[in-house]
Amino acid sequence: MWDRPVGLKIFNQTLKQAQTSKVLAANMGLYNGFLAAGLVWGLSLGSAGFGVLTFFLCCALTAGLFGAFTASRKILYVQALPAAVGLVLLWFQ
Repeated sequence: MWDRPVGLKIFNQTLKQAQTSKVLAANMGLYNGFLAAGLVWGLSLGSAGFGVLTFFLCCALTAGLFGAFTASRKILYVQALPAAVGLVLLWFQ
């Protein structure tokens, strides 16, 4: 969806920008897929998954902070904040 109307609107890009960066976007999608798989893995381990969940939530938080400072402040709210909330909830369960 990167170079379709919805993707263009969400990421505020022109069609030309999206076509130029499509391979990079696919890489980001793969990365996010691995993060999601790690979180699912951690959840599937129950209480033994605490370390796995902490690691993958820290990865998501770090990526979100980096993205917010280098690409778009919006990333702070859509990636870093949910990861931070997840960490807090995990630590205080």
